[in-house]
Amino acid sequence: MGGGMSSASSTSGAKNGRKMEDIPESCIAMVLAHLDPPEICRLARLNRAFRGASSADFIWEAKLPTNYSFILNRITKLDDDDDLKSCNHSSSRNSNEFKGLMKKDIYARLSRPNLFDSDTKEVWLDKKTGGVCLSISSKALSIIGINDRRYWNRIPTEESRFQTIAYLVQIWWFEVCGELEFKFPAGEYSLFFRLQLGKSSKRFGRRTCNIEHIHGWNARPVRFQLTTADGQHDFSDYYLDNPGSWTLYRGGNFVIKDPDKLTKIKFSARQIDCTHTKGGLSLDSVVILPKSLAKKG
Repeated sequence: MGGGMSSASSTSGAKNGRKMEDIPESCIAMVLAHLDPPEICRLARLNRAFRGASSADFIWEAKLPTNYSFILNRITKLDDDDDLKSCNHSSSRNSNEFKGLMKKDIYARLSRPNLFDSDTKEVWLDKKTGGVCLSISSKALSIIGINDRRYWNRIPTEESRFQTIAYLVQIWWFEVCGELEFKFPAGEYSLFFRLQLGKSSKRFGRRTCNIEHIHGWNARPVRFQLTTADGQHDFSDYYLDNPGSWTLYRGGNFVIKDPDKLTKIKFSARQIDCTHTKGGLSLDSVVILPKSLAKKG
């Protein structure tokens, strides 16, 4: 594309004495505003005019989610409870950290994984759409029996965003619960549990998966569900399968109508039939994605 445009520019310049660099940056910026972020970044490499136009704040302001100020506050390190309470509002602490940054730089920062809440949660923007995505570590979840090593173990691993997972050896009552309070842009979202049957590790540089403890998941399905403070409820039932591969099990969908309000979500995964034990399960995290991105995945 760049080659074709440069050729056309050369021909045009020979006839009319004008070059692509002569196009006003404001005009280029108006065109770039209709493209998605990866396309804007590619065109920014064409020449100085496109590079300058691609940094216009009005372009990236429209690409950022409506709650980006709230997100910036959440990923800013907070020292005490008073600062934590102020995360719903614009704080001077956050203003100092991001003061002077162009909207393009803010978009780039938020497109990377950003830890918050004592590094137990992570938020990022989808680079193409600007959609808000969240991941919640197993450390932030309430897990029945987690403190008894006969049932659960914490295992370090590179296969998790949080560098650790919870591994279930064996238990009668499987129950994992969690909750989140967050401001989401308006739209529909899907919540998933990221699970794997088996315990993966590396041996001589190669990935292996120990499946010796896997049992009990084919007797009854696991119920994944969510509820919101405004009365929404959804659930899915799954028989766990596919040993050795991380799988996203849908817990449900929810809709955000008012992006200015905090949304409280409670979610859980349960298999509480005590007629049999179950085990051999790796629990990594809970993931929340815009529904449009979840479908693509």
